[in-house]
Amino acid sequence: MPLKNILVHVDNSAQAAGTIAAACGLARAHNAHLTGVTVERPPQVPGYAAIELPTSALDVIKAQQAESIAQARAIFEKTVEKTGLSSQSGWSLAKGFTLEALALRSRYADLTVIAQETASTTDSGLVDDLVMTSGRPVLVIPYIGAPPNIGRSILIAWNASRESARAVADAMPLMERAESVEVLAVEPEGLGDTPGADIAAHLARHGIKVQANSTRGLDIDVGDVILNRVADSGADLVVMGAYGHSRMRELVLGGATRHILAHMTVPVLLSH
Repeated sequence: MPLKNILVHVDNSAQAAGTIAAACGLARAHNAHLTGVTVERPPQVPGYAAIELPTSALDVIKAQQAESIAQARAIFEKTVEKTGLSSQSGWSLAKGFTLEALALRSRYADLTVIAQETASTTDSGLVDDLVMTSGRPVLVIPYIGAPPNIGRSILIAWNASRESARAVADAMPLMERAESVEVLAVEPEGLGDTPGADIAAHLARHGIKVQANSTRGLDIDVGDVILNRVADSGADLVVMGAYGHSRMRELVLGGATRHILAHMTVPVLLSH
């Protein structure tokens, strides 16, 4: 199924314009409609404080949030206009808690675009939770920005899991337009004599230019292997399944998903 409806999460952070620009590039390339969405959350006031909080203080909190929303919308509309997508874009204001509101909206889109989290991110853990709950692919844009044409050279981090198979299927519209696709199997125990060859053959039958490679016996983190390969190959997009193990296990023992989200240098499409 082609990308025809793209959702981008918008805030008023320093990263917002770059994230929106990346979403605009995809919308233009795929002739898709782009919707910018921000979330109007309930005032974050502890219950014990709300009892004694004067109405004037709540008004200040609401005014500050309204200003943040107005700034986010202005960034979206300016970026969309600059990229010439005003006629195929729209603005949406969701109300509620950020994760629930964004996850619901993402279920009506082919792809949701969101910024990589940083130390200053307001909704910590939003990317992780959105990937796990939305049921749709999520494209994470690095805080340093993205190349103008995402998906010319794609690297698939493949381990034959349910999550990686889902990611490959979700990324098919992007891979069909790519100039090159590489399947990389890291420490591919149990994947046969030529790891990645089966999924590469599947993609080739869809007319995708693909090659399969694998690495074994490396004493470095899987996430670092993937990032090193990105640097060596010039890939501009990583496709991978998210959280094949529980997030708690990844938090305690480390894991490729968490490592990539923390150190990503190019956009990453995640599916769970």
